[in-house]
Amino acid sequence: MNSAVFFQGFGICAGLIIAIGAQNAFILSQGIRGRHVLTVALLCCLCDVLLISLGLSGVGAFVSSSSALTAATAWAGVVFLSWYGLGALRSAIRGGTLEADTRGSDSLRAVAATTIAVSLLNPHAWLDTVVLLGGISGQYPESQRFVFGAGALSASFVWFFSLAFGARLLAPLFRRPATWRMLDGFVCLTMWGIAASLAHHALSLTA
Repeated sequence: MNSAVFFQGFGICAGLIIAIGAQNAFILSQGIRGRHVLTVALLCCLCDVLLISLGLSGVGAFVSSSSALTAATAWAGVVFLSWYGLGALRSAIRGGTLEADTRGSDSLRAVAATTIAVSLLNPHAWLDTVVLLGGISGQYPESQRFVFGAGALSASFVWFFSLAFGARLLAPLFRRPATWRMLDGFVCLTMWGIAASLAHHALSLTA
């Protein structure tokens, strides 16, 4: 029974995090650039540990019950994602190659701060992990709830490390400036698209 609960947690979490979003786009970009890849993967996993733990503890139900708190979180996400998307757009316009880009790697502090921000300032992550996973885990007794959470966290660790380190296999493609521009353009559109959906959601809460 516990193994079935574990794999249910694994499967549901995998389905939620594999979809391309702000966090995955950032991880892919950093993995290709080779910028503090281990730190990025670890911090993403630790953020998921925090969010999933909050969901298992019942915080998700509290957050979703407050429209004001949900709207405030959404607007914070809009500001951050819009700013990050603008940076990606500037990079796409400027252009570059993998060799040129890796010489000027961001500092560890800057990469770590951006990783935490893109993981925690995205209300979609809160809805997926805290609210949705937390709500599903509530159907189980307490002992099995933690087995479900362990399965979800295992999926998180497998995905983030696979994406961060596997992205380097794409590096040969990014020795061409056109491919690099496409990646930065994709990141920009992803960030702005999510920001627009969050703004729409926040406006609907305050209407």
